[in-house]
Amino acid sequence: MPYRWSDTPEGPEVLTLTAHRSLPPKGFAAVILITVAFLTLPLLSVLGTAVLWWMLPFLGAAVWALWAALRRSYKDGEVSEDLTRAGDILTLTHRPARGDDLSWECNIYWVRAELHKEGGPVPNYVTLSGNGRQVELGRFLSEDERKDLFNEVQTYLSAASRK
Repeated sequence: MPYRWSDTPEGPEVLTLTAHRSLPPKGFAAVILITVAFLTLPLLSVLGTAVLWWMLPFLGAAVWALWAALRRSYKDGEVSEDLTRAGDILTLTHRPARGDDLSWECNIYWVRAELHKEGGPVPNYVTLSGNGRQVELGRFLSEDERKDLFNEVQTYLSAASRK
């Protein structure tokens, strides 16, 4: 799962959510190398002709575009969220890929988790309500991961209210 609970005796309980990486860095390099190899094969037939020099800029641009798109995808995947409990205060910190961190906090006894099966920007949209605001949780997770996350957060909040 792209989220994990951590609990230390000295510090607060934390739920950390991160975006899933389907293409690891080694895979990134392999995709670029395979693309270069497959684009180089047709060039062998035009070696030593003027056609080679006409095709090279376009093939180079295609490799650069693929590289740039994959780098952008990696940058967009740097989004993360931390749900931290310190005493009775629950704090959600959203770290977008670009821009400033967004933060929300509320007394844990007033927080309510909701699962919106339809009507949200994504299916099985998870929100936390409290302190006069409603904030999203784990929007970048898959549909099944959001269902599991909702169940875990719901269990966590109900256990916290019994303490």
